[in-house]
Amino acid sequence: MECGPVLPDSLVLEIFLRLPHDAVLRAGLTCRQWLAVSRDEFLWRELFYSYYRIPRLVPRHPAAVSWYREFKRLFDCIPCVEVQTLREHTDQVLHLAFSHRGHRFSSCSKDCTVKLWDTERPDGNISLVHSSSMRQFNWGYTQFSQFNADDSLLLVSGVYLGPHHSSSGEIAVISLENYTLLSRVRNKPYDVFGCWLNETHLISGNLHWIGNMTSCSVLWLNKAFQDIESENVNVVKRLFKIQNINASTIRTVMVAHCRRHDNPDLLLDYEAQSQARRQKGQQQHHHQPLLFDLATSGSEEEEEQEEEEECQRGARSHGLPSPRLPQPTMSGLEHVIHSRKNVGQKELEIETQVAQLMGRAYTKPPDPSLTEPSESGEEDKTYLLFTTGSLTYSPHQIGNKVIQQRCDIFSKLCRPSLTWKLLFHFPGIKRIRPEQMTTSGPVLGEERSSDEFFDSLDHVIDIHGHIIGMGLSPDHRYLYVNSRAWPAGCVISDPMSPPPIAEEIDLHVIDLKSLREERRSLRAHRAFTPNDECFFIFLDVSRDFVASGAEDKHGYIWDRHYNICLARLAHDDVVNSVAFSPADQELLLSASDDSTIKVWRSPRMIRLAQASARPPRPRSLLPSWLSRSKNSCINGKP
Repeated sequence: MECGPVLPDSLVLEIFLRLPHDAVLRAGLTCRQWLAVSRDEFLWRELFYSYYRIPRLVPRHPAAVSWYREFKRLFDCIPCVEVQTLREHTDQVLHLAFSHRGHRFSSCSKDCTVKLWDTERPDGNISLVHSSSMRQFNWGYTQFSQFNADDSLLLVSGVYLGPHHSSSGEIAVISLENYTLLSRVRNKPYDVFGCWLNETHLISGNLHWIGNMTSCSVLWLNKAFQDIESENVNVVKRLFKIQNINASTIRTVMVAHCRRHDNPDLLLDYEAQSQARRQKGQQQHHHQPLLFDLATSGSEEEEEQEEEEECQRGARSHGLPSPRLPQPTMSGLEHVIHSRKNVGQKELEIETQVAQLMGRAYTKPPDPSLTEPSESGEEDKTYLLFTTGSLTYSPHQIGNKVIQQRCDIFSKLCRPSLTWKLLFHFPGIKRIRPEQMTTSGPVLGEERSSDEFFDSLDHVIDIHGHIIGMGLSPDHRYLYVNSRAWPAGCVISDPMSPPPIAEEIDLHVIDLKSLREERRSLRAHRAFTPNDECFFIFLDVSRDFVASGAEDKHGYIWDRHYNICLARLAHDDVVNSVAFSPADQELLLSASDDSTIKVWRSPRMIRLAQASARPPRPRSLLPSWLSRSKNSCINGKP
């Protein structure tokens, strides 16, 4: 039978350009010609940009092999299919954290437990391994956890309930070998959270009020446990002491180990990518692509008292009004409110002016090496990142929701003799030197001269809004920041009355190599609580994706390169935290106020799991028996 006339490839391509991607794939099964056309690179480039609505100035991922495979990656490798719901918690689940190997993860909850889960069961399901209640230590709830570098210890942060309904923070270190409690460390305010600096040392915070609305934040380095043979060696050491004005404080501490970044897992600067491609075209020899492969004790009390006295002496010696110290049962918020009721506005303004003068005169200058590259250009740096503020403060509220204090920000400071940067609620950056990564040496840190009472911030990144979450990329090159924007051009005159915040959440991207914010921000998720009830929403970053919770009862996933939202993950209440598996970014967890943890996998991984679980076809014995019998007869055997 003769074949009919064949349509030209150009005409078939024109037809395919007007079809959706799934129709193109089905049409490609018709014949060899249509199959070849259905894999055309020009076709899939057009389908890619139109389907995902990506601006054409955004180039293809540099590590992508083809437009077809890139389309398939974004369509098929997103962990957006719910495969399991974990209901072992009895109250709101606040935070999730994977181990570095990805074989386990921990969860924190308002039910005051920290739970450990196994992700390596043969059947693919996740199971509970261990649960520890912290109520025996007078905790109100657990709020944050983090594995150390070798996954042998777990840091757990929570809210400690003191006498007369006072509250502060505390950090516990749990051994993952036998689940024993190794140490407990004071942490104030509680939403400093705490973090690991290295395998054996963690960072905590403390707060001292030295005025009605002026305070001093102290960051401490703590050894995770004290060995018997080292009982005479320091287990704590002061890292930094930073002045706060207008009731703002340091919170949400995290450590970034910034390597040389020769091969970052992502490059967001499209102009740099274009320039690199032009340079590559001018070179005659082949070279590697720029980027990524898709593939508490008595000594503690004494130290705190000494620190408190030092802060008070510094305040008095430099003319700061004598503070009305809070009672032991009074939280930081109550201290500020009490001051507002009992101190006139004029006195508070004078205190702020004196604190500013004191800060300018008695703060060590920033570390110039933070922004100056080393001579070899190969120096690794460790940064301490945290949220802070300058001219406004947003109080917390204890309710049905986890309410965290947020150091919101501010407007502009101008004096005739000095120009101040316009700062908003911002991440602060402080470099940690190698000699500071151990508790050896003086407990109060390096010696200070009389004119270097406070440590300065080495760098600040301006975010015009209220920060509600931060997360690092796997290579620590990029810092992702959730914030709710303030109205454009707003000016803050009252520190206790910050401007209203937007319902839309902006996800900012900050390059820690250049220490600047990228010009693009991600948006899709929303939050509805007012400024004085705003709480932390934890986000997470994998090699190719970034995910975040939201108050609109969904989690969200974006592609880091193309800056597009790829999936919404439904819950029955606020989504507080999300976490990618570091071993497989196609596995994602989400935690919610609905007391559940949901497990999400990609369509590709689900198909692979189903294929491996499908039993093999039973082999029929009759044909093989007949074959053997026939061969036997031919060979003359009965």
